[in-house]
Order: sequence, then structure tokens, then C-alpha cells
Amino acid sequence: MLRAGLRWTAAVVVFAALGAGTAYGIAGMERTDVPGLGTVSDGRWVYPTLTKPPLPKGRPGPLAEGNKSGTHYADLRRLVLPAPKQATADPALRGTDGWLPTKDLLTEYAEKRDREELAQRFTEYGLRHIAARGWTTPDGTHTRVYLLQFDTAAVVDELIGQIAPYGGPGYQLRGAAESVSDDGFPAKAQIEDVTRVVYTESKPYGTEQTRQAYLAAGDVLALVVQDRKGTAHPVPFQQTVTLQSQLLA
Repeated sequence: MLRAGLRWTAAVVVFAALGAGTAYGIAGMERTDVPGLGTVSDGRWVYPTLTKPPLPKGRPGPLAEGNKSGTHYADLRRLVLPAPKQATADPALRGTDGWLPTKDLLTEYAEKRDREELAQRFTEYGLRHIAARGWTTPDGTHTRVYLLQFDTAAVVDELIGQIAPYGGPGYQLRGAAESVSDDGFPAKAQIEDVTRVVYTESKPYGTEQTRQAYLAAGDVLALVVQDRKGTAHPVPFQQTVTLQSQLLA
């Protein structure tokens, strides 16, 4: 099987295919930027080298042709994007043994009615578990990444259509009541076979701005949230969403 590494340096993004090993691959690009993510001095974060966790022997990747259910057989907790360098981890998202209670995810949503409805949906659709990570960078950007695993890709495909319709999210996050489709997200950064729906909080957004993305990859539904006082910069958000998409593909 192929082993692949993914490195973001201070100056360039490196998607490099490495030698043989037990980890399964991340699509490779040699010493270049992810298409559409701007120039080398645009405020991108420095992430550690990323390698996907190993698959159990004989198991396919989530988007492999023979994996009809889209199952992620690798440990989901090891598929959550790590924090970039100089970031401070958010201990509230560590959960127990790396698994986050559903109620903790639901605190992201503003309305009590929405929280109750989402809790019911997750139960009906057979949510198995949630892996999460959060951090704050020196510029004050607060990032949260949630990976929700269900039984099949078909369930996730149906859910993302309900939760993340085009134009605006089906359920508004707290502090982001006027979120709309983020048409500025570079199309060239789309990861093949990963559904991506991206929103940004429109002006006037008060003291801080929130950006959010939903991703569907096989049996996993992901939510990426970034907010910051003033303006939430687009490039670190685009970078974070693209890297998380790569890990799930």
C-alpha cells in the first residue's frame, strides 16, 4: 500500500507521496500550493507533517470502489486534523478517550429547538461516535473540527442535504445568525469525492465573524468552524478545510 505525507511549510505547501508503508495515501502534489489557496505570504498556518493512520489488514479506503458503504476503517480519532504550530489546544474538545459526547457538539448551535432536532436526527440516523479537536492561534482565531461517523455513506449524503443546503445552513451556529454561502472559497481546492458546503457570516456581523464548512466523505460528516474578533481570515479557513478533506478522502 502507499504511504503519503502532507506538509505545510512556512513558505509552501507540500503534498508528497512517500514510499511503501502501512498508512494509506493522501493525493500527492509536489512542492506547490494547493490550487486556489493564494500566495506564499497570505497568512497560512504551519501544520505538522500529516500521515493517515493505517488501515486494518485487508480493509479498503473509505472512497475505494469496493467500499460500497464508504466506511472509514482507520481510527477516526487519528483522522482529525491536528493543531498548527503555536496554537493552544482546546481541552473541552478532548472528550473521553478521544470521543466527544453529542451534547458537546450541539452547543455549537444557537437555538434550543435546533439542538433538540439535531439530537433526534443523529439518533435516528445512527450516529456512532464523534471525534473532535479545537485550538486557538496567536491571532485569536478559534478553530473547532468535528468528525461524526455513521453506518453508511448513504446516511451521510442524506444528512448533509438536510443540514447544509446551498445558500445558507439549515441550522445556524451560535454567534453566526446571518451565514450565507461562501462563494469565495476556491473551486480548485475541491477534493475529489468529498462533498464540501461552505458558509461565511455576512456583514454586519458584530464583534466577530464566523466561517463554517460541512464535509461529507464516505460514512463521515465533518463540521469545521472558525471564528475571530473582527474578521475571520479566509486563507487559514480554506487551508484547514482542505487539509481535513484530504485526511478524510
